[in-house]
Amino acid sequence: MDRLRVLLTFGTRPEAIKMAPIVHECQKRSARIELFVCVTGQHRQMLDSVVQYFGLPVDRDLELMVPDQTLAELSAHCLTGLDAAIVDYRPDCVVAQGDTTTVMAASLAAFYRRVPLVHVEAGLRTGDVYAPWPEEVNRRVASMTAALHCAPTPWAAENLLREGASPETVHVTGNTVVDALLWTVARERRRGASWRRRFHYLGSRRMVLVTSHRRENFGDGLEQICRAVARLAERFPEVEFVYPVHLNPHVREPVHRLLSGRSNVHLCPPASYPEFVWLMDRSTLILTDSGGVQEEAPSLRKPVLVMRETTERPEAVEGGGVELVGADVRKIVGRTSLLLTDAAAYAAHQIDANPYGDGSAAQWIVELMLRQGWRQQSPAAAARSPRKRAASVLSHRGD
Repeated sequence: MDRLRVLLTFGTRPEAIKMAPIVHECQKRSARIELFVCVTGQHRQMLDSVVQYFGLPVDRDLELMVPDQTLAELSAHCLTGLDAAIVDYRPDCVVAQGDTTTVMAASLAAFYRRVPLVHVEAGLRTGDVYAPWPEEVNRRVASMTAALHCAPTPWAAENLLREGASPETVHVTGNTVVDALLWTVARERRRGASWRRRFHYLGSRRMVLVTSHRRENFGDGLEQICRAVARLAERFPEVEFVYPVHLNPHVREPVHRLLSGRSNVHLCPPASYPEFVWLMDRSTLILTDSGGVQEEAPSLRKPVLVMRETTERPEAVEGGGVELVGADVRKIVGRTSLLLTDAAAYAAHQIDANPYGDGSAAQWIVELMLRQGWRQQSPAAAARSPRKRAASVLSHRGD
């Protein structure tokens, strides 16, 4: 029996983290799956370390990131690069994750070639196409073309069904970020002594971990966040604030301008994934505008204040582990101060079960892929059959 030919693509660090468990599951089933990995390079420096950490094979690297590239330019290059990969590898299905430009381009490239798309982390919605921007539109495009929707939660699955997705294509799988986190935190706890030496300035003091990089917070929003951190550092001199600063100049400039020189605010280079997991595990609470952190922190029982007005991940908010505070100085300072001074309020933000999964999502996703029978149905599979090659070439030309 022919193996299922899978083209798996990602371009950013969060995508690589969430795709790593799927890559590993495909490798475990090499007798049934032939895997090809195409990296777009949407995040260059931050992506490479994750690829190395998880030992991910890379068959093709599109190396698309260049300075000052517009979203339109990135999208166009990503689409043509992924289309070429589909032509060359002739996959039975394409697998993409999340809400990035890479997943949007992968969904269109697969659609144009009539190759089934597996959308991992499908169905997340805020209802506002500009928040997060452009991610909300990216994930909607992927949902319109996907043949298999791997929804992390029942809420995400309901979104897809409400939008008209066929019920037989929608499955609640959990989120692979939990798979990656549980594997990594166990490994990094064993290396705890080396991390404690590296972050020796923390001692035994409480630590607040801060991250902010969302486009919708560029400008005034990020300045508000930095002013809130500055005020908190002054109010709580016995607490250490660790802020791994994104490489984007729209982030670096205001962060360093407003927070440099404060003895208990530590502006670090972007943290590697294992380093960031250790910092989350070490932290008292987390201030973030990241989507992935909202999914990861509940497994570590760490309260999260999300510095956004909306979230496409409401499950942890409803469970009490995550709270929306916006990019607002007053709210950030007020709620952080409460969690640092009120033990009951802090305990109320620790939840015992992560709504995003138990660490078995990748296993379930790969099993679903194998059940689809795409080896017999996709044009890519037909192209490998001499009797169907001419029809397949015609189907690839498009309109």
